[in-house]
Amino acid sequence: MRQECIYIAGPMCFYADGYPRWYVMRDRAKVKGFAVSMPNDKELKLDHEDLRKNADTIFANCCDCMNASTAILCNLEFYRGADVDGGSLYEVGMAYAKGARCYGYTRDKRPMVWKYQGGTLRNGRVYDQKGRPLPYADLPFSPNVIGAMKIVEGDFDDCLQVFALDTEELRKRGEAPAAPIAAPSPRRGGGPVIYLAGPERYDSDCLEQYSRMKALCRERGLEAVVPTDEVPGAAAAESDDPYARAYQVFLRQQQHVRDCDVLLANLNDFHGWEPDSDTSFECGMAFQLGKTLYGYMADARRMIDRVPNLGPDHEYRDACGCNAENFDYPINLMFSSSMPIWEGSFEAALDQTVADLRQKGLLR
Repeated sequence: MRQECIYIAGPMCFYADGYPRWYVMRDRAKVKGFAVSMPNDKELKLDHEDLRKNADTIFANCCDCMNASTAILCNLEFYRGADVDGGSLYEVGMAYAKGARCYGYTRDKRPMVWKYQGGTLRNGRVYDQKGRPLPYADLPFSPNVIGAMKIVEGDFDDCLQVFALDTEELRKRGEAPAAPIAAPSPRRGGGPVIYLAGPERYDSDCLEQYSRMKALCRERGLEAVVPTDEVPGAAAAESDDPYARAYQVFLRQQQHVRDCDVLLANLNDFHGWEPDSDTSFECGMAFQLGKTLYGYMADARRMIDRVPNLGPDHEYRDACGCNAENFDYPINLMFSSSMPIWEGSFEAALDQTVADLRQKGLLR
């Protein structure tokens, strides 16, 4: 039986006392007999005047650590708003794509409707701060998080204990962890397939939005697939059980990522100052599978200007006490170091994406 190697994910590196916590987690995992692959174990040279190159160095090291791991244990606590750290879910997407065992932990596994702050109650329904019916209100996290991970209520030690028990069961039975679904769906046309990842999937008029977005892609020689598209032969998400329904949605969306050639991600803030969880997961999965990635944001200023913080005298701490990255990038380096991020609307980003694909010879 192989020795499991755990990748410990979460926003701890942005906490004021995050690194000591991280080291304790590593040591507890080692006491349990597991190897640990942590991005901060290796001393990196981060003295480049171009801050983006320092971020790219960190990202490359994260990729090396991920490729050495067989499992991921991820902190799913809310981060800068009522959702999970996008960079951590990017890493979960990477782990899932490579067939690693995915575990998460949270102190509060209640449905989102009870955890989301700032919502509005109208006619017996909760709406988020942007006026949408609260997404995945009957689940603790988004469908891709629910579908990809075993989620433990508790802290890191609780999650580690469950992971250790599950590992023992696999050892007793001589079983290997289940491999992810890998079979591609039949191609639908002749052009490159572009998957449009983003929070539009939760808008009440998403079908109208997607129809317009698909038409714009078609005009430019791209075949667009969106999160709401069905997968041929896959079961529809019609169960009354929200967990069963979420898992079917997850299976559909992860299959779209496997089937696409290009992923264009809407990385605008969702709940707080992070992209939506499903898109974050899909970006990491697409990167690990070798897809071509692009992103866009309405505001692509550097993060320390975009995320409210107390400035350099306070290590750019935000209202949650977490450090806002200062790498001259607009968003967490997992996204910024793995794709060009255009500023502007979807249509403007699509035009820049098409130009880049043509320059690379990926589109006529």
